[in-house]
Amino acid sequence: MGIDDKMKNTAEELQGKGKEKTGKATGDRDLQAEGQTDQSKANLKQAGEKVKDAFKN
Repeated sequence: MGIDDKMKNTAEELQGKGKEKTGKATGDRDLQAEGQTDQSKANLKQAGEKVKDAFKN
């Protein structure tokens, strides 16, 4: 997995966690759900990169 991709995915996951926590704190369920969605997307991207790496080796 490229280090750039890993960093982007990690940043996206952290941003999602921030949105989720902000949504919880403010009672904004839409923002909370958006944060959870961002985290899920980042995790799927990470999994895809790991599969690519497995086939390269």
